[in-house]
Amino acid sequence: MTYFGDPATWLPLTFAALMGLSILIYVVLDGFDLGVGVLFPFAEPAEKDRMVASIGPFWDANETWLVLAIGILLVAFPAAHGAILTALYLPVAIMLIGLILRGVAFEFRAKAPPARKGLWNLSFYAGSMMTALSQGYMLGMYIMGLEQRPATWAFAALTAVFLTVGYSFIGAAWLILKTEGALQRKAVGWAKGGIWGLILGLGAVSLASPLVSPRIFDKWFAMPEALFLAPLPIISAALVALLWIALRRLPTRDDSFAWFPFAVSIALFALAFCGMAYSFYPYVVPEKLTIYEAASAPESLFIILIGTLFVLPMILGYTALSYRVFRGKATALSYE
Repeated sequence: MTYFGDPATWLPLTFAALMGLSILIYVVLDGFDLGVGVLFPFAEPAEKDRMVASIGPFWDANETWLVLAIGILLVAFPAAHGAILTALYLPVAIMLIGLILRGVAFEFRAKAPPARKGLWNLSFYAGSMMTALSQGYMLGMYIMGLEQRPATWAFAALTAVFLTVGYSFIGAAWLILKTEGALQRKAVGWAKGGIWGLILGLGAVSLASPLVSPRIFDKWFAMPEALFLAPLPIISAALVALLWIALRRLPTRDDSFAWFPFAVSIALFALAFCGMAYSFYPYVVPEKLTIYEAASAPESLFIILIGTLFVLPMILGYTALSYRVFRGKATALSYE
């Protein structure tokens, strides 16, 4: 069971990689539309319609990746699924309520009379905040090993705020890409504020992960591993610097660099995720269950893998097609 040809080794690793990929895609894609919802109170009524139009074709499909990630966790790592959801039952419930509230508000705000539209706008904002804060709280608890102590609650509350601000940043970056005129200029200002939350959040996670686990500390700071890993923080710092320079020059007259903040934010989220994956591997429940201990039987995993090979390309294809079809600037919101 120590070589790659053993199904008990490569199948759990394959499903861990698929689950990680699904989570990363979800964080990026649903992150920007959650961020747009978080920014709702700072926009004028007409701007809110344009903001909704910018995410309208994508937001529900983006959540498919969350369903896929949780589904993989359930069928491939059932022991970990039980342990994680037991420890995070309350924030998971809040997240689901937030997602439901967002979906209902998204549809009803289009049909409500003008006098009640503000209520659904508020509901959309509240659902976005509930979802973002609960996801940040779960991230903090996971990093701290799912331990229920005042110190872990405090750190989870901190990551909840940072992730929410980080979502607002990537949401603002999306609006820079998809809008123009006054709203685009506002989005640049929102991004300049949100970048600090992104920096603080990445820093907090990067510092906390090795401090809570001697094993993770050794993985990052022992030689020669530290030399090979040094490019990660260096590249991240360089991207943040480039991002700040770009935001100071946006929007440009020809709108040629509107894509840059969103592309760099994706790269930053991906680098942070790769760092976390390296830190916690091979554990799926920090310091308690490895992916190999929590995995289903190889025979079951192989059957599930066959189904995944059909489903995953369909989801990827549909996602790529939707973003291609609805590329360009968001137009005026219409439900005709």
